[in-house]
Formats: sequence, C-alpha cells, structure tokens
Amino acid sequence: MDSSGGADSGAREKAQEVAGQAQEKVQEAAGEAKNRVRDQVDQRSTDAGQRVQATASDIRGVGDELRKQGKDQPAKVADQVAERAERIGSYLERSDGDAILRDIEEFGRRQPWAVMLGGVALGFAASRMLKASSQRRQTQIQSFSGNGQGYQRELPRNAGVPQMAGV
Repeated sequence: MDSSGGADSGAREKAQEVAGQAQEKVQEAAGEAKNRVRDQVDQRSTDAGQRVQATASDIRGVGDELRKQGKDQPAKVADQVAERAERIGSYLERSDGDAILRDIEEFGRRQPWAVMLGGVALGFAASRMLKASSQRRQTQIQSFSGNGQGYQRELPRNAGVPQMAGV
C-alpha cells in the first residue's frame, strides 16, 4: 500500500511541475503580448501626434486668414482649437506606449461613464458603417442581376441535380 501512495505523490509532484511550467509559459506570452501592444501604441501615437500637429498648423493658418478678413471672433475660435490640437499632438508625440496606456486606465477609473459612452458611440458608428456597406453591396448585386446583361442567368429546373437512370 505504501508503494501506491508513493506513486500518487510522484504523480502529484509531476502534475504540479507541469502546471508551474504552463503558468510560466502563459505569463511569458502575456508579457510578450503586452510589449507588442505597448510598441504599437507608441509607434501609432507618435504618427498620430505628428498628423494632429500638422492639422493644428493648418487650423492656425485658417485663423490667420480669418483675421485678415476682419473676422476676429471665428479667428479666435480657430486659434483655440489649434492650441488644443497642438497640445494633444505634442502629448502623443512625446509619450511612450506605457504612459498612454496608464493615462487611459486612469481616465477609465475616474470617468467610467465616459468610457462606456465612448464604447457605445464606437459601436453605433461601426453598426452604421456595416449597414451602409451591406446596403451598397446589396444594391450592386441587384444592379448586376437585374440589368439584362446576363450576369445572372436562369438555370433549368433540374440543373445540378444528377439524374438516375430509369427513374
């Protein structure tokens, strides 16, 4: 009876060892995934920051043009928008992926309703885009099949059905 107890103990130890190795692999894969996400956020945020700053410069030019035309109030609004865009662009350019992800997490903790509403808005926008895309495809299919050009032709009633001899 002692020998079976020793076998049980050995099997448990082996199972614990395998479980420990599996846990290490999972943690390693999670770390690699987190690094890839951080790197992607870092790269894309830098690119986005440069584009936002270029847009801010364009908006500032619009403000200058409005000012030349004597439209001071709209020019002031354009300058304010340009200033905010420059701050956002600068933040995106100088911040690394970790800092941006940390800031997003903190914002989510402080403003959970804003995050939820943002998710709803993104979902709504995606559903509208998919619906429009689906309607466009449906219209194209109808125009191909109903234009008399022969894109869709009628097949005989028994086309594609093998015929049995003698039936």
